[in-house]
Amino acid sequence: MKDVMTITSGQNPRVKEVVMLQQKSAERKRTGLFVVEGARELMHCMEAGLEVKEVYVCPEIAGEETVDEVWRLTGEAERVEVTPEVYEKMAYRGSTEGVIAVVKARNVGLLDLQLSAEPLLVVVERVEKPGNLGAILRSADAAGADAVVVCDALTDLYNPNLIRSAIGAVFTVPCVVCSSEECIAFLKERGIQILTAQLQDSQLYYNSDMRRGTAIVMGTESTGLTPMWRKAADAHIRIPMLGRLDSLNVSVSTAILLFEAVRQRMTNND
Repeated sequence: MKDVMTITSGQNPRVKEVVMLQQKSAERKRTGLFVVEGARELMHCMEAGLEVKEVYVCPEIAGEETVDEVWRLTGEAERVEVTPEVYEKMAYRGSTEGVIAVVKARNVGLLDLQLSAEPLLVVVERVEKPGNLGAILRSADAAGADAVVVCDALTDLYNPNLIRSAIGAVFTVPCVVCSSEECIAFLKERGIQILTAQLQDSQLYYNSDMRRGTAIVMGTESTGLTPMWRKAADAHIRIPMLGRLDSLNVSVSTAILLFEAVRQRMTNND
């Protein structure tokens, strides 16, 4: 077992580096590292096979049993104990069980995806809010989607708010970042139908056959999808709106469409 270092000063360079990784997307991109907070999130991360570089625990917060389990599971990662004061400075959010880890990012490309015979994918274009993307990943995990593809991304996959809202799904669902052009070409080459969610010139979503290979494509809540996606679509679909507002949260809309695909596929298998 590796020796355990102790840090008692918030001015320690290691502490400052963790804070930078939490706060700066540019630092995450430069180093290829990101931060995971919480024992549960760390376990999901390790189950997905990501490499943990450093682990910081606060025994006063985590408790002896959690600390022993984290040390047991994190293998060759560097091990550091910190005081409650130092942990408070490092943590991006409260109630994270006294566990923080620095993890090596894994970049997955479209050609790395292992798709099923009739794949189900979620494509999101220019999503801005990390919380929305995290919620979409959770729905994709629950629906057994093959992957989530983020086109022309405006947030990075390892934003701490995204990791928090995804509750581990960022590690369980293959997630690719690419351009819209690359994604459209990938889908067309594989014969995966493109269903774009939009209000204009569209049919009700449950009238679309989602039992074949399908990509459900979602745009931003403010402007929707760009013309490129609308033109590339095999069908435009919409969720009926019976109230006074004409829009659902994008993560809620994605969940509705995903589970229609699940319903159709389960019915088809009965």
